[in-house]
This record gives sequence, C-alpha cells and structure tokens, in this order.
Amino acid sequence: MTFSSRTNWNPPTNRLTLARQRRRGDIFDLTESNPTRAGIEYPLDALAEIIARAARAPYTPDPLGLLGAREALAEELRCGVDDIIITASTSEAYAFLFKLLCDRGDNVITAIPSYPLLEHLSALELTSLRAFALQFHRRWEIEIERVRHAMDGRTRAIVVVNPNNPTGSYVTAEEQAALAQLGLPVISDEVFLDYPLEGRGSTLVRDDTLSFTLGGLSKSAGLPHYKLGWIRVSGPRKHEALAALELIADNFLSVATPIQVAFPEVLKIAPQIRAAIAARIRRNLDHLRSLSFPSIRVLPVEGGWSAVLRVPSTQSDEDLAVRLVEEQGVITHPGYFFDFDSNGYLVISLLTAPATFDEGIRRLLSMIPR
Repeated sequence: MTFSSRTNWNPPTNRLTLARQRRRGDIFDLTESNPTRAGIEYPLDALAEIIARAARAPYTPDPLGLLGAREALAEELRCGVDDIIITASTSEAYAFLFKLLCDRGDNVITAIPSYPLLEHLSALELTSLRAFALQFHRRWEIEIERVRHAMDGRTRAIVVVNPNNPTGSYVTAEEQAALAQLGLPVISDEVFLDYPLEGRGSTLVRDDTLSFTLGGLSKSAGLPHYKLGWIRVSGPRKHEALAALELIADNFLSVATPIQVAFPEVLKIAPQIRAAIAARIRRNLDHLRSLSFPSIRVLPVEGGWSAVLRVPSTQSDEDLAVRLVEEQGVITHPGYFFDFDSNGYLVISLLTAPATFDEGIRRLLSMIPR
C-alpha cells in the first residue's frame, strides 16, 4: 500500500524545531499566534452562557449555513444574506473554492512572502501554487505585471491576503482594480482586516469580477476553537458559484449546529475581544519601535498581527533563528518560512504576552551586531 502524492506526508523535522526540542531552560516564544494562549482577557462567563443555550438546539442542517447565522453575518458585513456561505474555518473555505474553481493540474497564483498554509491546502486539492513577489518600496506593493507574468493557461484564480501575512500590507483600491482587470476570480483572505496598525484597508468586493472574500471567528473574535468561517461571494456569476458551493458543502455539513446558533450573540461580544487583541498588538508594536538599534529595521506594518524585522545578513535566517533558540531561548520565524527572497528577515508575532515579548526582544537584540 502507498499513500497518495498530494503532499509530502513525512517531511524531515526542520532545524528550528529540533533546536526547540533540545532547549533546556526558559523559552520566549515570539511566534505565538493563538490568542487563547496569549494572556488576552476573555468574557468567558458570557461565552459559556451563550454556548450552553445553543447546545439545546436540534440538528437542522443547511449546507449554506443556518439562516439565523447568515442573517447576523449579512448585517455585520452589510451584504445580502444570499451572498454568504458559512464554513468550519478559513482553511475549509479555501478547500471548497479550490474544488469549485480547479481541476487536477490547474493552478492558482498568490503573493510571496506569504504564510505557507496555502501551499499545503492547494496540494491537498491536487492544485499547484504559482507565486509572484511583492515589491518593497517604502511599503509592500503588488506590481500587476508580475502577477500577469505568473499566470499561464491553467491559472484559475488569484489569491491575495488582505492584509498580507506576514508583511501586513493591505491590497490598495488601485491594486484591487488592477487585479480585477486580469479576468480571473479573486480570492481575498481578510481574516486580519479588522486589525489596522499603520494603515487601513478595504474589503475586496467587486462587481466587475467574480470575487470571494474570506473571514472567520478565529481572528475577528479571537476564537479559533469555535471553528466558524465564511465566504462572501460577489461579482458576475455569483449565483452560479453559490449554487455550486452549496452542493460542495452539502457533502460535508461540517459546521457544528451549536456555534451557528450561538453566532449572532458571539458577534455582539466579538468587538470586546477584538479591542483587547488590537490593544495588545498596538502596545507591542509601539514598544518595538521605541527601541533604538541602528542595525535592525522594523518594516511598515499596515495591519495584522505580525512584524517583519530587517536584520543584518551576516548569516542565513535559519542559522540566526536556530542560534536564538539555542543561546537565548528566543523563538522567531526565519524569513525563508515565508519565501522571502533573501536572508536578513525575521518575523515575530505582535500577539505575544508583553512580559515575554519584551524579554524576548531584549535577548534577540543582544544577538544582533550593531
């Protein structure tokens, strides 16, 4: 018996993970992305009461999502209730859309640097990923000619993350319009849209091209364990797309009934949690920018939960990240994890608890030559 070739089922353990496993002593994790483990204060009693009430609901599945949940989301997004499909996560939303748009051997294109999840999700759907590089000119920008150059006869969609993870760059109105002119469906992952820092972006909802915007409770309410996301469909052929997505979802019915029933009330609590997360990432970014260290540059962060540090390229990013773990107990993401095109980049999470963040940054700076 052999496993499928959809992805590499037995990849070797990377050096950074091995260094972390060997580390004896304090760990200062500057990559924390789980808000439930980051010391964020949650209204736990209110959430528990909401879920307890929702647990009494009978099972009445709807492939698009329970009407009450979609009505509440439509009000939140200011769109029609028939423009929405509820999913169990943003990852599932991607899987549904790749099933909708791609046959075996087709491809989608996306920007790099980027979070590596898309590579795995596309491979699981027997779809390949083609990349175009963001260009840094005071901010990270999409150059439309690079997008066009990445396309070929089997390209079926363009995926953008708005704002990008990890660069934090929003897709500007001009970039959105240019992407729409390429004649391909656009998938816009907007899970971090509600967290502006040094900029402000807008949702990619178009009338001139078929577009899919993704969101979810994982980031917008800091509730990754509640497992609820969504797709908003707009543009030409949206009704056909929604009918096909309904058929796909009907084969899985993966979204739990209690969270859908609780969803309208959870949405009312979400701004409180979101404000606590926003305060945390703002505090950490301000602290980072307050430090005077000539050889390190904190690149612009328009939105999201991450910051990119430009560091001296005296060794590979992997070597530096491994040394930080071994000698200082500090965990960072080396730039190559996100396909940066050269050495000299570290990515850190702004979600990290302040005490851990401050000490981790202090130790990181002690390792960087001035």
